[in-house]
Amino acid sequence: MRKDDSPAASASGALSVSQLTRQVKGLLETSFMEVQVEGEISGLSRPASGHWYFTLKDERAQIRCAMFRNRNRLLKQAPADGEQVLIRAKVSLYEARGDFQLIVEAIEPAGRGALQRAFEELKARLEREGLFAMEHKQPVPVPPQHLGLVTSGTGAAIRDILTVLNRRFPGLPITLYPTPVQGADATAGIVAAIERAHRHGRCDALIVGRGGGSLEDLWCFNEEAVARAIFSSRIPIISAVGHEVDVTIADLVADQRAPTPSAAAEAISPNRQEFLDRLSGLEERLILGARQLLQQRGDRLGELHQRLRHPRQQLQEQAQRLDELEARLHQQTRRHLSQRQEQLRQYWRRLAAVRPEHRLHLARERVSESRERLERAVRGRLERDQERTRSLSAQLDLVSPLATLNRGYAIAEDDSGRILRNAGQRTPGDAVHVRLGEGTLDCRVENVNTDDENA
Repeated sequence: MRKDDSPAASASGALSVSQLTRQVKGLLETSFMEVQVEGEISGLSRPASGHWYFTLKDERAQIRCAMFRNRNRLLKQAPADGEQVLIRAKVSLYEARGDFQLIVEAIEPAGRGALQRAFEELKARLEREGLFAMEHKQPVPVPPQHLGLVTSGTGAAIRDILTVLNRRFPGLPITLYPTPVQGADATAGIVAAIERAHRHGRCDALIVGRGGGSLEDLWCFNEEAVARAIFSSRIPIISAVGHEVDVTIADLVADQRAPTPSAAAEAISPNRQEFLDRLSGLEERLILGARQLLQQRGDRLGELHQRLRHPRQQLQEQAQRLDELEARLHQQTRRHLSQRQEQLRQYWRRLAAVRPEHRLHLARERVSESRERLERAVRGRLERDQERTRSLSAQLDLVSPLATLNRGYAIAEDDSGRILRNAGQRTPGDAVHVRLGEGTLDCRVENVNTDDENA
């Protein structure tokens, strides 16, 4: 035990009340970290502070409990006096009164917590075994040839299913395998009903289910025996248990899950109008196909009838064919003789072509033709040369100084014959020789004017 240094400690070493209660509280809180206790609520008090205070009791004992506001506001529904509950709490001691008490962390109805734990444990174990795996799911035929119902014969589920099927697909054959779906006999009854459906061998789809209810009401669909019966079924099974928020082990194992029995009936039955429309379309296709087949067979019969002829007609056609072949033979014979005659004429022409007289005549003709071609070539060459000479002469005249002089121009030269290009090259009194288009002039400079404007 720890010592207390508070002033309340006596000089003789005896414990004060506060010391004792504090030590007991410490021992309780360290020895019991968290406990689960089941019992009946009594004397529930909910003061303005928001905290709850009540007594949890059974036939032989009772204990005070406190649930503070920060924890009780997490509950969806407040408990009531007389309600059997399961609480999760910490063990403590209220030092002011020395009362042994529980500090409550959570409250749930008694029995539901155990069922929920059992549900989670079975779910985890079956999932590890692969009972929920998609590769084990069988396709559910829509619509089935024969539908089996595993449910209560007097419950709301059978009425909902039949109402939907009568509306959507009234011609679907149905067999009911009645069984309890709630209570102690429900689990064995559901397993036996599925086995009866297999023994009969008439159904190719089963709906297994019931209407909604509490977890306890639906518990038979969370039993391992039902789960394994559904998993082992050779008939595809739709599970339709409870309302949409309820999920059972049967839902997870089944080949298909429907949130309600009505939804299961909707899923497994086609819409009657859609089925009738499809049937009407198939009927039209059948009629059209039959008409086309009859038309094809009629055309074929007509063709065969045309090919079926009297023997006299065949003999006449054969005789006509023989006459045609005879005419073709005569034609081919004449054509062959004509070809042979043409070949013979070609041979005579080739023979005449190689005689010396003929070859000499051909040579004279070639020499005559060559002489004519040579003469034409020489005349053409002379004419082209003459034309070219005239063209060059004309071009030469264009650039000749004499042609320039003939147009009225003159060339001035000094005594040594150099051409004068500038008036400044001569002075008055110098001699200048001027060449004209015809003849020359000997002149003497009288005046020199270099002004361009007066030139």
